[in-house]
Amino acid sequence: MGHAVRLIAPAYVKPFVKRQKNDAADAEAIAEAASRPTMRFVAVKIVTKQAAGLTFKTRDLLVRQRTQAISALRGHLAEYGLIAPQGPAHLARLKYALEQSGSEPPEAVIEIGMELLSHIEALEVRIDGLSARLRTEARQDEMVRRLMTIPGVGPVCAVALAALAPPVESFSKGRDFAAWIGLVPRQDSSGGKARLGRTARMGQRDLRRLLIIGATSVVRWRARHGAPAGSWMARMLATKPKMLVAVALANKIARVARALMRGDGVYRAPATA
Repeated sequence: MGHAVRLIAPAYVKPFVKRQKNDAADAEAIAEAASRPTMRFVAVKIVTKQAAGLTFKTRDLLVRQRTQAISALRGHLAEYGLIAPQGPAHLARLKYALEQSGSEPPEAVIEIGMELLSHIEALEVRIDGLSARLRTEARQDEMVRRLMTIPGVGPVCAVALAALAPPVESFSKGRDFAAWIGLVPRQDSSGGKARLGRTARMGQRDLRRLLIIGATSVVRWRARHGAPAGSWMARMLATKPKMLVAVALANKIARVARALMRGDGVYRAPATA
């Protein structure tokens, strides 16, 4: 009918709702919010980006299900004295303990434990298949390959950045992109005095989690093998906790990723002082 369709986040429409909530009030609030000159609209994604995002989200769901199953198995077997550390790498210890337990736990406990182990193994096969698919997609996409040159950004994180992030043209600078992910301090400023608190943790939680995980791996490697003298990493590790450095590095990675998605270059390590 000649209308230009735009998407608005519900959180930006809520301030314009008057008193009670009904269809008429919601429609009026949507029309009022859409007429604001500074309103932010949701960018419509293309089909290929949505498909890549679906692959990532499905893998993430299976990883959460595997973690849930492992926690349930460890908790149930711990009641019968079969203990193993956290993580998928120690499942073989639980399997060996079940096979060598004899008649110590009831037979039903052994059967259910083996059933959970089979379920976890099936999830791992499906996770490996989706991971291989993401790696294949990462090799085929030129922008994803450039994102993978950033330290701490692997195939999964690079595909997620390309699939879940909106067009970089909607951000005027790198800090806006980092704020959209939720890697900037929360502000409580008033009267010309800036008050910065903890990390806002607003925006895209999946990207924020992946960037912090990748930054944590870089910080651990640098803390173990040493950072170049005079570099930003060396100065931060000398005075700040490792987790704080990891979040700050995730902020820098987000800004670098926005610059690479906007241009056509690759990551280049900054020169040390």
